[in-house]
Amino acid sequence: MKTVIKSGISLLSVSLLFLSCKEGKNQGDAEIRNSENSLLTSYVNTFLGTAPLTDPDMVGYTPPENWRVWAGLVYPGSSLPNAMVQLSPITEYGSGAGYEYEDTEIIGFTHTNKGHWNLCNIPVLPVPGGAEYPFRSSFSHDREEASPAYYGVFLKDYNIDVRLSSTLRAGIHEYTFNDDQPRNILFDLGRANNRVSDWKITSSGKNRLEGYQQMGREKIYFSALLNTEIAQVHKKNEGQHEGYALVELTGIPETVVLKIGLSFVSTANAAENLEKEIGGRNLAEIHAEGVETWEALLASVTVEGGTEREKELFYSSLYRSFLWPALRSDHNGEFTDEQGEVKKKDFRYYTIPSLWDTYRNKLVLLSLVSPEVTRDVIRSLIDRGEIRGFIPTFFHGDHAAAFITGSYLRGITGFDVEKAYELLLNNAYKEGGTRPFIAEYIEKGYISDPDVENPHVETKAKAGVSKTLEYAYDDYSLALLAEALGDTEHREDLVKRSGNYANVFDRSVNFMRGRLDNGDWITPFDPQYPYYEYMYREANAWQLSFYVPHDMPGLVELYGGREAFESKLDSLFTLPWNPEHIARNVSGFMGQYCHGNQPDHEAPYAYYFAGKPHKSQEVIDTLLAEYYGVGEHGLALVGMDDAGEMSSWYVFAAMGIYPLSPADPEYLVSVPLFDKVHLNFKDAGPVEIKRSGGRKLKEIHINGSKSGGFIVSHDFLKQGGVLEIVTED
Repeated sequence: MKTVIKSGISLLSVSLLFLSCKEGKNQGDAEIRNSENSLLTSYVNTFLGTAPLTDPDMVGYTPPENWRVWAGLVYPGSSLPNAMVQLSPITEYGSGAGYEYEDTEIIGFTHTNKGHWNLCNIPVLPVPGGAEYPFRSSFSHDREEASPAYYGVFLKDYNIDVRLSSTLRAGIHEYTFNDDQPRNILFDLGRANNRVSDWKITSSGKNRLEGYQQMGREKIYFSALLNTEIAQVHKKNEGQHEGYALVELTGIPETVVLKIGLSFVSTANAAENLEKEIGGRNLAEIHAEGVETWEALLASVTVEGGTEREKELFYSSLYRSFLWPALRSDHNGEFTDEQGEVKKKDFRYYTIPSLWDTYRNKLVLLSLVSPEVTRDVIRSLIDRGEIRGFIPTFFHGDHAAAFITGSYLRGITGFDVEKAYELLLNNAYKEGGTRPFIAEYIEKGYISDPDVENPHVETKAKAGVSKTLEYAYDDYSLALLAEALGDTEHREDLVKRSGNYANVFDRSVNFMRGRLDNGDWITPFDPQYPYYEYMYREANAWQLSFYVPHDMPGLVELYGGREAFESKLDSLFTLPWNPEHIARNVSGFMGQYCHGNQPDHEAPYAYYFAGKPHKSQEVIDTLLAEYYGVGEHGLALVGMDDAGEMSSWYVFAAMGIYPLSPADPEYLVSVPLFDKVHLNFKDAGPVEIKRSGGRKLKEIHINGSKSGGFIVSHDFLKQGGVLEIVTED
């Protein structure tokens, strides 16, 4: 195994020995399936993750009345990979992704989405003459279709068929009015998932509309073109929250076509985006192009064997992994930066990735499948960093360090790595930036929490244990980059700091435990109790006591050796969750392990370090089989997808390789779900992963030679070859 840091703390110690898919088809489109094999897009069910998680046995507790567990939170509408536009129905504002499968009414079709309670911008809804506020229509799943780059539904109350498709920066709507009433279109610009502070719409020409919607500092511009003339634009409380505009059209064409471009710079750029990406083409053409784009991406991984359901779950998860981060620069290259200034550079500008959620595996998958997007995402982070003085993070931790380092060590170049490193050093050493309480961390080797009497789930504090563990891993990640760039001084200091995880491990109870400012352990201590940000971030002690992805052998020693470590893991996956412990975004338990949230997603692989990889495989197989596509409709996830992280976990586990330490260019090998997995990554040789019939991992062969452990390097993926998984029953 190749190791970058020679300090004994590398990721995986050398001591280890061992799609029922809904097919959304536009009328007149070609059949999704061909004569021999399914097109890969036909396995994608974009409704997966939209249904609620309601079973108390699966949730882990009985949800309070009218409380929707944070599960799935995805949208079924049209998008291209990492696009600016996500054109999807909305059934409820203030919900995770705007669309909840159990709802019965559609209130609009919005043009941006993520699945994080924000966005859902530029809502549009066709309405017949005579319809009154509040505008909404009932619908049925029996007359609803969705697939990559397509969404269609029948609005029952309005008697209108809706079909939608999209490009990177534009959307196309077709509304078939099935009666002779006047045709109107609602622009519900006073509403979005964030509170709207201002909006405007004007008609410019006989059939064009333009305007913007503003949420605080962010302003989203649009330019729309209709296939019929505009009679009048009726505005209600323009610019105000919950105000709207009703666009009255002339004549009664059977099908109204609305084409709309978006921009975060100007209405002129929105119009140019629309012209360049849609122009005179129709929905069928846009849809076909979208399918082709998704086919090319999904073909990065092809599989043999497995059931139809396993293929549906696999390709739906692969699809869902490539919707975020989202494009923010226009066709002409312009974008609005952190200071609100318009820039034009030689790369595509993207949103900040959901780093706390996705650095663990999803951003590694992005670097494998879409290296060009990864490169531009990093360049976008650097651009923000040069303004802030720090590389930004998302939510918690400093995981741009792992993302940028891992990408660089996997061969992603074309960005200013020296500038990225300089800014990441600021993160790691300077107050006032990305890492809160960094001075305390440097001084003490841990981050304390206050002494709180009777803390509860939502107690506000420092989440000191989580921060200490994550900063230690971020230090390790940055040490790898320091090593690669020849900075010995910082490398040595960061390597030392990466051992700080041990400072929050209490040997008397064998848990990662919070400490007070004076160094005392926080008392009383209940390792099963979940906190949002007291001691732990969205977790309990069980779920964070195995998070040392860069030094698992060191963690094993803290526990007292392999037998003690294995025993503790056995308890993690078998000790029942206390149903009295209710936290909305912590659900989907196997014992104390929580698959419905990110902080412990590496734990299923921890048995490798006790010399028992087959035990990891048993856990992984259970998660693959029972924690995705659950519930009444087979469409629920046991937790929030969080911009594709939960989906990416499925993809890696099903492929049989997992980036336990995402900063390291290597992967832990498990037994793939399928008989054969073909990796067709860009800038890499083809790889075939094949297995024998059993599920108990015995050994692996790389290009015909037996490996001494269960590690495969990224160099192997780049060069190509055959990875054979040898198993036994």
